Amino acid sequence: MGKTYFIAGTDTEVGKTYVTAALLSAAAALELKTAAIKPVASGCERTEDGLRNADALLLQEAMTQELPYQQVNPFALEPAIAPHIAAAEAGKQLNVSRMAGICRGVMSAGADLVLIEGAGGWRTPLGPRSFLSQLPRELNVPVVLVVAMQLGCINHALLTAEAIRRDGLPLAGWVANFAREGMSRADENLHTLKSLLPAPLLGALPFDTAGDYRNGSHCLDIKPLLPL
Repeated sequence: MGKTYFIAGTDTEVGKTYVTAALLSAAAALELKTAAIKPVASGCERTEDGLRNADALLLQEAMTQELPYQQVNPFALEPAIAPHIAAAEAGKQLNVSRMAGICRGVMSAGADLVLIEGAGGWRTPLGPRSFLSQLPRELNVPVVLVVAMQLGCINHALLTAEAIRRDGLPLAGWVANFAREGMSRADENLHTLKSLLPAPLLGALPFDTAGDYRNGSHCLDIKPLLPL
């Protein structure tokens, strides 16, 4: 049986897709079969094949299994705004149970590692009384947290880890992502996070001018995520 993880971020624009793709690449280097899902994505472009999201397409490229786009990104929204607002404007409903069903289909398809990438932060709303954090709860899967290394990251990381724990899910690991250049006292901040977050650091990804997830994969140790 393969392992599944939900990839959460401390906020939006923290590099969740870059890190998810890097994790997939690191797993592929170990000759593992991988799959990934971006259940909901806003900021999609209209194409001949329908709405397409750049992050979901990147995951499709990085995984080893071949999945149709609709299975990788079942809820595609055009405006680059909060998903619940984009869905309301499009007359769509973001249904957690339907997302969970699609995820279970991918999880049962034989991959060694399945990664489900979130949108925004942990408490991203999907509707008046629903949040994306309900998806990993319904699937009962552990969480990997992407921490953007910038001023304020310690507070954001600890609050997110606390929310994950209160929702009854284990934090399986975290990744420090230097999505921007020039963080002051980077080593000291990294040391503080390592001492306070209750999970192993899977890697610190340096700022990548090329934006190539394969570069980041070499900085990761994914052994804590793999079956014993």
